[in-house]
Amino acid sequence: MTFINKTSALLLVVGLLAGCSGPTSLYQWDSYQPVVYQYYQDDQSGPEEQMAALEESIEKARSRGVSVPPGLHAHLGLLYANNGREDDALAQFALEKTLFPESAPFMDFLLKQNKEQVQ
Repeated sequence: MTFINKTSALLLVVGLLAGCSGPTSLYQWDSYQPVVYQYYQDDQSGPEEQMAALEESIEKARSRGVSVPPGLHAHLGLLYANNGREDDALAQFALEKTLFPESAPFMDFLLKQNKEQVQ
C-alpha cells in the first residue's frame, strides 16, 4: 500500500470509531425522572424518600461537575413546601430561577405563594 492509501485507511478507521462514541448528556438525570413518576403515582415511597433521592442526585451532579435537569430544584422545593420546610423550599425555588431563567415567572409565583404562607 502506498502512503496515501495507508493514511486514508487510518483516517477512515479513526472516523468510524469516533462515530461509535455515545452522546454525552447535558444534564445529570440520575433518579429525577423515577422520583417524579413515583410522586404522581402515589406509590409506597414517601416524600422523605423522594427528597432524599433528589438531594442525592444533586450531590452526584455536583461531584461530577455536571448540571441537574430543569425542574429538579423546583420539584424538590415543592416537596419541601408540602412537608413544612418553607425556608428550604424558598431556597430551592430561588436556585431554580437562577439556574434556569426561563422558569422565572413560575418561580416568582411559587416564591410569592410560599412567602405569604410563611408570614
